[in-house]
This record gives sequence, structure tokens and C-alpha cells, in this order.
Amino acid sequence: MILVEGFSDQIALETLARRLGADVHVQPIGGAHAIRAALKRYPEATGGLCDEREWPMWQRALAEAGRAEDGFHVCRADLEDELIRAHGVESVEAVLAANGDLPTFRAFQNQPAWRGRPVELQLHRWLGSSDGRHLRYPRLLVDALPLERMPRPLLAVLETATAA
Repeated sequence: MILVEGFSDQIALETLARRLGADVHVQPIGGAHAIRAALKRYPEATGGLCDEREWPMWQRALAEAGRAEDGFHVCRADLEDELIRAHGVESVEAVLAANGDLPTFRAFQNQPAWRGRPVELQLHRWLGSSDGRHLRYPRLLVDALPLERMPRPLLAVLETATAA
């Protein structure tokens, strides 16, 4: 079992596991702050995935539970950041275009608060905003990414879980 902060992480890992033919259970815990309770509730968990800013809290919870950090992996910034960097801007925009969302993204980019900001930041914000994009795009981005470019934390947590 893999513990993750939320549903977008679950969707991304389950999509990647399907692509790899791996049989894993991914358990969203309801946010990073729920890690202490999750470690008690799911002692069989073999690993987990969290955002960089949450890692110190997860380390403390693992230590308090007498658990090793092995199998627990960290997304630099967060899942969306990992996927955007792995894809690159053009590839993410191609996924948006293939799903009819590029015009909406372009309109977002033109908003005064976002105009002129780095496209990676615009994509990150847009993916995490309304319309359930944070739940729809993890699957689409993982499916569209060649395995050799898959973010290391996603592959590593699945490798740990399937080796257990």
C-alpha cells in the first residue's frame, strides 16, 4: 500500500501502475497533515508520496512511528510541478490542446495577475484551479508522458511497493 496526500496523487500513481502492469493499492489520506493517523491506520503501508514542503512533517511522523523513510518519496514542489517539468511546456500544452482546454488556458494566461509570468507557473496554477482539472489532468499527463521521462518519485514509490 502506498500512502499519498490526495486524490490527484492517487490518480497519477494508479495510472502509472496500470501502464507498468503493477498491482498496487494507493491510499489517499486526506492531506499531508493526516500522515500520523494514516501510519497508525495503515501499518502495512510500504511507502508514500508527498510534496517537498510536507516532507519534514512526514519525516517526524515516520520517526515517531518507528518507521524507516525507505519507500517514502518526495515530489520536488508537488505532483503538478514534477509532471510539468517532465513534460516541458510544449508537451503539456499539447495535452491541453488534445483535450480542448488550450483556449481556456490561453484566456487564463491573459488575466492581468498572470500575464507575463513564467509559463510553468501559469500551468501549475491553471492545473490546480477550478473545473476539477486537478483530478482530470494527472491521468492525462501520466498517460501522455513516455516512461523514460516519468518523474523519479512516481517510479520510485511504485518500485518500492511492488518489491514488498
